[in-house]
Amino acid sequence: MEMEITFPGGARVDANFGSFTVETDQPVQGGGQGAAPTPFATFLASIGTCAGIYVLGFCQQRGIPTQDIKIVQRMHSDRMTGLVGQIDLDIQLPPDFPEKYKAAVIRSAEQCAVKKHLEHPPTFNVTTSVTEAIAA
Repeated sequence: MEMEITFPGGARVDANFGSFTVETDQPVQGGGQGAAPTPFATFLASIGTCAGIYVLGFCQQRGIPTQDIKIVQRMHSDRMTGLVGQIDLDIQLPPDFPEKYKAAVIRSAEQCAVKKHLEHPPTFNVTTSVTEAIAA
């Protein structure tokens, strides 16, 4: 998979892949217009939405309605480093959710590919290259 990261103006930085564009911006106090989430907020949202897709699939396979299910994600930062040190995902279930599936729905959320990549992070290789000028 390849993504092209572009700089459309101001403090915006976008990720383009396939037919999609994920737009990011900085808040006004950070020099942006606040027109899109920050890159870090987008990263954090990928954790909850990834867990969500596994919960959704689990419920769909069993014919369990999902309209009253939600996941609340809470981040806890380390006071010394300012980095997120813990992420809690609270799968909030309606009262009629089948008791026999409560532990299993947690296990399904734990299958999230984003979570697994954080537990076993990839290596990063950052380089530069010079592109040829486009003739007018």
